[in-house]
Amino acid sequence: MSGLSSFCRAIAPGPLLVKSIHHAAMSPEPFNPALDLQLVCEVPLTPEQCFEGWTVPETLMPWFCPRPWKVVACEVDLRPGGCFSNVMQSPDGTNMPENAGSFLVVEPPRRLVWTNLMGPNYRPAPVSNLGFGFVCELRFDPLPSGGTLYQAVVRHVDEASKQRHEEMGFEAGWRAALSQLVELMQQRTA
Repeated sequence: MSGLSSFCRAIAPGPLLVKSIHHAAMSPEPFNPALDLQLVCEVPLTPEQCFEGWTVPETLMPWFCPRPWKVVACEVDLRPGGCFSNVMQSPDGTNMPENAGSFLVVEPPRRLVWTNLMGPNYRPAPVSNLGFGFVCELRFDPLPSGGTLYQAVVRHVDEASKQRHEEMGFEAGWRAALSQLVELMQQRTA
């Protein structure tokens, strides 16, 4: 699989850069490097394609986790308070526990916010099988030259949760999955 590096420019966290992204595109909550992880890339997709990738189960399932893992079940109730869940399967065929959460913000085709700290209809949820809670904000901003500035910020409850997510392979995993989304959408338009 080709790496994201051919079309994705990762933006490393840093006070000035994060501040400019914050003011230009992200929510009022500032990026906190002690608690948050982020992936910010330029991708050759439209905001509509990125949004579809996250919100249409048939589109999400082929790309959402790095191969050879796969998503074998997915539910999307695209509304604030609606369910966002999936079941991943390991390469040996073992299904993982359901990853369930709730959408907090739905602004097609530019912004999604979801959390695993709540279930459908804002019902508080127990700590997920991952062992940590988070809120994920996704932004898909069109670039003047074409393509999209794809921004994912994952805010964690505490530093230990952020570290655990990082050690699970956040950077490599989310980057590989994003590469698969780009590949999928490019195949559809070829």
